[in-house]
Parts: sequence; structure tokens; C-alpha cells
Amino acid sequence: MFVCMYICISEMAQKNQLDRDTISCSICLDLLKDPVTIPCGHSYCMSCIKGFWDGEDQRKIYSCPQCREAFTPRPVLKKSTMLADLVEQLKKTGLQAAPADHCYAGPEDVACDVCTGRKLKAFKSCLMCLASYCDNHLQSHYESPTLKKHKLVEPSKKLQENICSRHDEVMKIFCRTDKKSICYLCTMDEHKGHDTVPAAAERTERQRELEVSRINIQQRIQDREKDVMLLQQEVEADSRSADKAVEDSEKIFSELIRLLQKRSFDVNQQIRSQQETEVRRVKELQEKLQQEITELKRKDAELKQLSHTEDHIQFLHNYPSVSQLSEATDSSSINIRPLRYFEDVTAAVSELRDKLQDILKEEWTNISLTETEMDVLLPEPEPEPKTRAEFLKYSSEITLDPNTANEWLLLSEGNRKVEYTRQKQSYSSHTDRFTGHYQVLSRESLTGRCYWEVEWRGVVLVAVAYKNISRAGSESLFGRNDKSWSLDCYTNWYEFWFNNIKTPVSGPDSSRVGVYLDHRAGILSFYSVSETMTLLHRVQTTFTQPLYAGLYVYGDGATAELCKLK
Repeated sequence: MFVCMYICISEMAQKNQLDRDTISCSICLDLLKDPVTIPCGHSYCMSCIKGFWDGEDQRKIYSCPQCREAFTPRPVLKKSTMLADLVEQLKKTGLQAAPADHCYAGPEDVACDVCTGRKLKAFKSCLMCLASYCDNHLQSHYESPTLKKHKLVEPSKKLQENICSRHDEVMKIFCRTDKKSICYLCTMDEHKGHDTVPAAAERTERQRELEVSRINIQQRIQDREKDVMLLQQEVEADSRSADKAVEDSEKIFSELIRLLQKRSFDVNQQIRSQQETEVRRVKELQEKLQQEITELKRKDAELKQLSHTEDHIQFLHNYPSVSQLSEATDSSSINIRPLRYFEDVTAAVSELRDKLQDILKEEWTNISLTETEMDVLLPEPEPEPKTRAEFLKYSSEITLDPNTANEWLLLSEGNRKVEYTRQKQSYSSHTDRFTGHYQVLSRESLTGRCYWEVEWRGVVLVAVAYKNISRAGSESLFGRNDKSWSLDCYTNWYEFWFNNIKTPVSGPDSSRVGVYLDHRAGILSFYSVSETMTLLHRVQTTFTQPLYAGLYVYGDGATAELCKLK
């Protein structure tokens, strides 16, 4: 047999067609050195197989690195002289084993347990053999029917953690009592009588719990992403609102400046006109007086000349005509007038300035920006308040936006009160103004947790709405669309409306309604407020935009006022 192998290998080597792995050691992947053949028929370098079996001395069971056939006791190794001669012959012909194509294992890699010398990277780890193999040494696990049943996993450095430190056995059992992995022998002594299950069964149960945890985590991620989106929408809405407020305020202040400039121009024109009138009058008097002076000087010259006349008869003859004087100018017409007119104008302008300063100082809170408190994202939502004192912790200063008020509504009390009136108001044209119904929105947007109260009389709708609610048509009425939620308040009953769906509401009559909003949690609650607070209606939904407080009033004497709570 060996003679035939020798002849075949020699012939093939001479033709340079021999597979270079044929006479290589499957452990070191080099040409066989001091080759030995073990009982299963596989051949190795003597030093390679000795080193491999030295690692199995503790178990007293020695196996083939390729086919995993086990031998007991440890086989005695003898050098295969014929294989050694073949290797030497092949070396002389120039045939050498090619370097491995695999990468060598580095410090951070899992190394093949079979390789000797410089080890290759492990391709898989076997949970049954508790060893890691490179691609070449793993082939037997794909070929041997017995080894095919082994569990192969990604290369792992922690295989020894699967060995029981007490019994040196693979741990395949889980003790639920002590919550630790154990081997079969542990169930006989230390863990006897404990609640034990196969590790695979425990893994299955824990896997189900893991999936539930992942679902919860993914849901929380979605919730937080939604919160981030809402905050981003709030930022964008704030930016749009701020840009619009800046644009409107610049326009209004420009109009005020133009008005003041026009009034300044008119005052200056009046001053200059009066100045011209006075100058013209004075100049006319000056000319008249100058003519009179000229006439008097001429008359004085004539009198002087007459006084020097020596002829008495001639003097007396000319005296009557020369001595006559023209009528003198009335002295009252040339009195200097005090300059009270211009001083009065200055005083009037100063008084106007003082009044404007007082108005701006008094009304500044109505046109100044109101800070809106943002909720901090908390791991768990806070409980809803129970008492009025707890609700008041979230009270918000809210004012009504005149640019949204219907023209038949009158705002007062610093834009906190709205009243239905039969007299049309002279509001300026604005795209935000309600034209279809007697409604008005708040100036401030509402996010986070907010609470406010409304004192009402007549027919009043207490509502919240998105900014993009329609401004005209039947769909613009609070609660009759999907952009607003409304509690309709009548003398003896309440109704709740959303998306044009009516829900009857029962509760005690009260002239004051409290509104609680938790934007992030999607909670909107309406309360009847008297000596106690009674819940009228509660909404649980998802708000996708910042909200604005809304009021609708109709009927003679109908009013609604946002109460001061701080």
C-alpha cells in the first residue's frame, strides 16, 4: 500500500500536479515533520499531535483533530519512515506547502485551538468540543456525521466559561433557585432539590422576556421621537410666530412712526404758517411806520425852513398849510405781542409726549412677549392634579389676540375679556381674523402642562385649537372640525364637541370653567369651578401641534373672561 502511494506521489510530484495539502499536517499546515499516523489513519507531525494530546491529558480521552475519533489509552506514536522518505523526496523536487490563505490571529482575535506555532484566526467555535477552529481544521465538523450534530457559533474567547469549575463538565443546566448555570453533576450535590431546567429552556423563556423588553424599549423610543418631533414643531411654530410678530410689530411701529412724523410735519407747518402771518403783519406795520417817518421828516424840514423865513407876512401865509400833520398810526397796533402761541405749541407737544409714555408704560404688558414654559421630558408622566391648589401650580397668563377676534367682538381688560356687541368694531384687516363665527384665539401658544379659568355668561364655547383652524365657513366653529376641542356652556347644561361629534356632559352649574392641558401626555380636561372642582369632561388623545386657547360668545350680554390666577 505504501509502495503504491510512494510511486503515485512521486509521479505526480514530478509532473508538478500534486495537491500541496496532501502531505501537509492539518495542525501546523506545513509539510509533515517526523510524520506519524494515528489509529484512525490521519497523519500529523509528531510534535503537533503530541502537543494537541498533551492538552487532553486531564480528560484522559485523546481524539483525532480532524475526525474527532477518540482513543483510550493514549496511542503510542511511532515515526512513519515511508512518509518521512516521501516528504524528503518531495522536498528535493521543490514541492513545498503553500502558505495559508487565512489571516493569522492577532491579540484581539480568537485563535484556532488546533493550530500549532503561529495560529490562524478561528472561523467557528464548537459548544460541544469547547474549542475554536480555523476554516481548515473545521472541515471535519462538516464531513463527520457525528461532528455535524455539534453546535457551531461565532468564534468566542469565553468557551471555558461553559465548563463547571467544580466538576470540569459542560454546563447545560440552569438553576432557577440560585439563578446560575450548572452542570449535570451539580444537580446531585450542591444544587440537589433546586428548581432546575435545561439551559435551552431557560434561554427560551428569557428570550421571550427579552423580546417584550425590546418592544417596550422600541415603544419608548417611538414616544421619545414623538416628543422630539413635538418639540421641533414647537420650535418651528415659535419661529414662525416670532417672525410674524416681528413683522407685524415693525409694521405697526412704522405706522406709528409715520403718524408721528405726519403730526410733526403738521405742527411744523402750522408753526411756520403762523410765523409767516405774524411776519407779514409786522412788515406791513413797518412799511406804514416807515412811510409815516418819511412824511414827518419832510414836514419837519418844511417847518424848519418856514421857521427861518424873515418875511412875517410870508410866514403867516404859509404857516396854516405847513403846520397841518397827517393822522398818527394807532400805537396799539404796533405793540409787541408776547410769543405765547409758540410756547403753547411746545407745551402741547410735551404733554402729548408724556401721555404716550404713560400709555406705553401702562400697556406694555399687553404687547410684550410672554415666556412659555416647556415641559422637560421625564421618564414617566406626572400624575394629573387633584385639588385646585395643585392645578394653580400650572396656571398660565393668557391674553386674547386682537388679530383673530371677529369684528362683532369687543376686547377689554387688557385683552383678557371678550364681549359680544351689536356694533361692528374697527379692527384692521388680518388673515388670522375669524369671519364666520364670533370667536377669538389666545396670543400665546400652549404646550407642556397649563391651567386657566374662564368666567362666563350667556352662550360661551371654551375651547382649544390648532393655529391652522379655518377662519371662515361652518367648519371654523370650535369643535366642529378635527383641529379644535370645545366645551359648549349654556345656562343649564354643557356639551362637548370634537370633529363635529357631540357628547352630552352633565355637571353642576357654575359661571367659571377650569381647563387643564397636558400637551405631551395628550390630556385635556374641563372642570366646573366653585367651592370645589368637578370634572365635566376629559379627553385622552395625541396633540400634533401647539394649541391655543379659544373663546366663542354670542347673545346680548354674553361675555367670557380669562381669569387672573396669580
